[in-house]
Amino acid sequence: MADVANKYSDNVEGKFFVDDQCIDCDLCRETAPANFKRNDDGGHSYVYKQPETPEEEALCQEAMDGCPVEAIGNDA
Repeated sequence: MADVANKYSDNVEGKFFVDDQCIDCDLCRETAPANFKRNDDGGHSYVYKQPETPEEEALCQEAMDGCPVEAIGNDA
C-alpha cells in the first residue's frame, strides 16, 4: 500500500499520489493520462492533476487498483 509519508514531491496536492515504490511501468499513465505524468529525471510517475470529473476519478481509481507495486495512494 502506498505511503503518504513517502510520496514524491512532484505530486500535486490532493487525494491521489504516487510514492517511492513506483517502478515506472507506465500503467497509470496509460490508464489515466490526464492525471499521471512521468518524471523523466527520476524514472517514476506522479499525479500532475487531480481528477476533476467522475470519469477521471474512476480512471485514477482504476490505475490505483491496477498498480503492480501499490505505489498509488488515495489520501482521502
